This record gives sequence, C-alpha cells and structure tokens, in this order.
Amino acid sequence: MPYCPVPMDLSKIKTQLIFRLSKRQLICFSAAAALGLPTYFLTRGAIGNSAAVLIMIGLMLPFFFLSMFERDGQPAEKVLRNFIRSRLLWPGVRPYRTENLYKYLSEGGRSIAVKGKTTAAPAGRQRPSGQDKQG
Repeated sequence: MPYCPVPMDLSKIKTQLIFRLSKRQLICFSAAAALGLPTYFLTRGAIGNSAAVLIMIGLMLPFFFLSMFERDGQPAEKVLRNFIRSRLLWPGVRPYRTENLYKYLSEGGRSIAVKGKTTAAPAGRQRPSGQDKQG
C-alpha cells in the first residue's frame, strides 16, 4: 500500500507551476532576470567582468528577497510595511495617563464633582509642618 504524507496545515501548501516555483516566485525571478542580465551584458565591456557581476547581483537581490522571504504567513512587502508603520510612522510610546485626584486636592483644587454636585475644595489649606511633600 503506497504511503503519502499529508501535512497538518493545508494553508501552507502553495500551488507550484513550473520548476516547482510558485506564481510569485516566477514573477520575481523573471523580473530579476529581465533587469540583471541586460545590465551585466551591457556593463561588462566597460567596467570589467567582476564589477558587472557585482552590479548584477546587487540589482537582482531585492527581487530574490521579495520572492523567497515569508514570516508568519506574510510576504516580505507586508512585513516591511508593518515594520515601517509601527516603528517610523506611528508614535512608539503611548503612555496611559490618569487623573490623580489626590494630587489635585493637595494642590488646592478649585472644585470637585461629587455625585453630580459641584463642591468647592478648601483653597488655602496648608499641611502641618513636618509633612512636606516627599519626592
């Protein structure tokens, strides 16, 4: 009886078209080849073989990165977009601030709402000596 392993998570299976590459990989590799190969052939006579190869590699690497990188089921451009939004565009620290009514009272607050009624807080009340504010 033939045995065929079935993966537990079927959402990770991607359809493969040609040479066991997905549609995304085919598009990115084709774009890399369309940009990198003409660059190599046009520049190798002017700047030499080694420099032309390095320029070709530098131009093709972003396409390879976009086609192969995936984290938590998200492709590279979504990961980069989320990183830029969370680190650069939105504020990093959003502190939770509350109203400290005790501090307000100790500084001689003007009025405090108590069960819908507004009452005046004592204005000039001072602390007895020896009970100064502590840091």
